[in-house]
Amino acid sequence: MIPQKNQFSEVNEWDEPEEEAIRVYSKEEIVALQQNNAAKYRALSPWKIVLAQMLITAISMVFWSIFGEPVGVSLYTQSAFLGGLISVLPSTLFLIRLELAKKSQILNPGRFLAALVSGEFIKIVVTLMLFIGIAYLVPGVLWVPLLVTYLLALKCVWLAWLWR
Repeated sequence: MIPQKNQFSEVNEWDEPEEEAIRVYSKEEIVALQQNNAAKYRALSPWKIVLAQMLITAISMVFWSIFGEPVGVSLYTQSAFLGGLISVLPSTLFLIRLELAKKSQILNPGRFLAALVSGEFIKIVVTLMLFIGIAYLVPGVLWVPLLVTYLLALKCVWLAWLWR
């Protein structure tokens, strides 16, 4: 088939598309939108994640006390507790840092970002210090229950998303 006159696209279609206008919503408009779709935009409290980490730590301690060698509170249970502690304590310190930043008189995005970065730095440093401290100061720590509990407590964020 031979193309007919004016069947080709216009020159403007090949040029870059025109920029779309982006509407910036005010805080009041965003709150109104969230209230209209409250089930869709439920707030997820980070303290629920810490609570879930403590719950997983307790469940892991019970598991290791039942299936560990000797049954009851043993080195398995204590190691599981230390693994949960390594996960819960840095997360709690991070959240405290963010809560202090929110209560600051002068809160702007730059200061909140600085609080977020410094909170993450505190979290990483405390986690490393706890791992190193436990390795050197706790004789006979069992690494399998410690690491399993640490990883389970660390992945509690996924459980928190299911709560939503």
